[in-house]
Amino acid sequence: MIVKTFVVTPFQQNARIVACERTRRAVVIDPGDAAGARRIASTLDRLGLALQAIALTHAHVDHIGGVSELKRLKPDAEIILHPADEALYRALPEQPMWLGIPRSEWPSLGLVYESPPPIDRHWADEDEYELGDLRFVIYHTPGHAPGHVVLFESKERALFGGDCLFAGSIGRTDLPGGSFEELIDSIENKILPLGDDVRVYTGHGPETTIGQERRTNPFLTGAYLVYKPR
Repeated sequence: MIVKTFVVTPFQQNARIVACERTRRAVVIDPGDAAGARRIASTLDRLGLALQAIALTHAHVDHIGGVSELKRLKPDAEIILHPADEALYRALPEQPMWLGIPRSEWPSLGLVYESPPPIDRHWADEDEYELGDLRFVIYHTPGHAPGHVVLFESKERALFGGDCLFAGSIGRTDLPGGSFEELIDSIENKILPLGDDVRVYTGHGPETTIGQERRTNPFLTGAYLVYKPR
């Protein structure tokens, strides 16, 4: 498995190329902005990789801002998103307002977006997605966003986790459609059972493992005390 990471957008988001070494088929996970999309397309060409899909873990601005540019550069790639995030996806041009950023500052921050292109295909929970010799199981993991998914490759022991689980933290739940209770449920019941040896390619920050987070993440160990309804 080939994995190339690009840190993009003012939010320092991890966009990734993931590819099958034998077939040279690739997906791009969460192409954050237009500049990142151009870097990604150039790298695909340099490595001789054919882009099969633009695979979105969810539809927040820092993860989908580069979809339009990448689709222009690689028109044969299908765009895949969970249907529960379609409304977020279509609202891309207005999303910076949700973060409290004054509209007058959007141009200087590179946060002016056109409406994104149509979705070609939808994820569903426990879908299997083939990429050459790689087989990803898709898990619906709401909480950070209603349609958040993660992509798990069992042979490679690799999880592309978007903004669910970070090194030492978890995704924020204060944006529209977020839910702390749903996010913790997603982590505990969809991600942790995959195994402590699984490497987590996070949407922000460094990579980690499920075992490391199970042992040390304050949101999972109980060190960060929160009220949980019974």
